Amino acid sequence: MHKRINPGFLFDSTQYGFSQAVVSKGSNHIFLSGQVAANADQSLHSVGMYEQAIRCLKCIERLLAEVPARLNDVTILRIYIRADASNPDSQNDISRALHDSFGDKLPASSWILVSGLASPDWLLEIEAQAVTE
Repeated sequence: MHKRINPGFLFDSTQYGFSQAVVSKGSNHIFLSGQVAANADQSLHSVGMYEQAIRCLKCIERLLAEVPARLNDVTILRIYIRADASNPDSQNDISRALHDSFGDKLPASSWILVSGLASPDWLLEIEAQAVTE
């Protein structure tokens, strides 16, 4: 009924009790865990807000390809932003990353300020849902 996807190019999330993506086969809804700017070994991939947002979205894109699905199939994003990293410039960086990744097919989104993420190096985490026909 559900297909769990944990590709080797992302860190092994099963050790923490969650899958990177779950596909509900009966409904074609795809649920992706929050993605961060980390390499498969959990080391920090990039430092700036724009670069971290692009890395998160590239991870989402690669994870969707495992399904298979595409960024155009994403219906909603939940973007968790560290409150101490949120300012007008960083918000513009996130917007630019979204436009650079999705073009004019922007999904719905919620931007949520949080006091912290699992690593103090991460500025944001992006969770996605997608639907395929």
